[in-house]
Amino acid sequence: MTDEPESPGRSLGRKRIQASVRPRELITPTPDLHGIWTARVITLFPTAFPGVLSESLTGKALKDGLWQLETVDLRGFGIGKHRNVDDTPAGGGAGMVLRADVLGDAIDHSMAGTSAHWPLICFSPRGKPMQQRLMQDLARADGVTLICGRFEGVDERVLQHYPVQEVSLGDFVMTGGEIAAQALIDATVRLLPGVLGNAASAEQESFSDGLLEHPQYTRPAEWRGQEIPSVLTSGHHGEIARWRQARSEELTRARRPDLWDAYTKRKVVDD
Repeated sequence: MTDEPESPGRSLGRKRIQASVRPRELITPTPDLHGIWTARVITLFPTAFPGVLSESLTGKALKDGLWQLETVDLRGFGIGKHRNVDDTPAGGGAGMVLRADVLGDAIDHSMAGTSAHWPLICFSPRGKPMQQRLMQDLARADGVTLICGRFEGVDERVLQHYPVQEVSLGDFVMTGGEIAAQALIDATVRLLPGVLGNAASAEQESFSDGLLEHPQYTRPAEWRGQEIPSVLTSGHHGEIARWRQARSEELTRARRPDLWDAYTKRKVVDD
């Protein structure tokens, strides 16, 4: 009798597989879709997925096989009869820390057979803020493995041993990384080819060019005494483009001085 995991994960998408520590070819004659961008999530709560990712355009793209989602149950790699995954902090202190041996085995399983263009990300309050540039880079990768931390975090030796990028959803603390993982996946999947009906949508939205997006309007033409700006109904595409650019710059300058400073410095270099 060994303590090897029995079913560390599952796959969601156009095709379903039974995940295991055994080679996938020995399990099923229909392996996952080759060459499809895949999000692989190491988590203690695999039933939290796909969650909101099964809805709207992201969910439709998942069903259509434009991307794949696989969950790896960290508990399956736990130690002993109770599948322990954590222990008390070395040196004392409150809370528990995810064990290096448990998480290391889960990472080895999750990264087996991946390409050099397959990042490994761990969610942590001390990580770099998640920004649009990260999502753009991930959308160009072959896939991504996401580590959803819990408790007081991850044994530091794991972060030193593997090429882990630590990223943060924001300057606040959550009970785990599952919500951050869904946010990152959603923001990345929408950039994949074929997911958005209009590719220009991703090019014209906030952060795509370093600015916040301009205001948007639709019918009715008048609502509670407020009208759509006349330039937007003029049919003059040049004027509309200039109006939108000006509003984007005004909003960014007023609301995000950090973005505005970076944008103006970049413009000086480009010019």
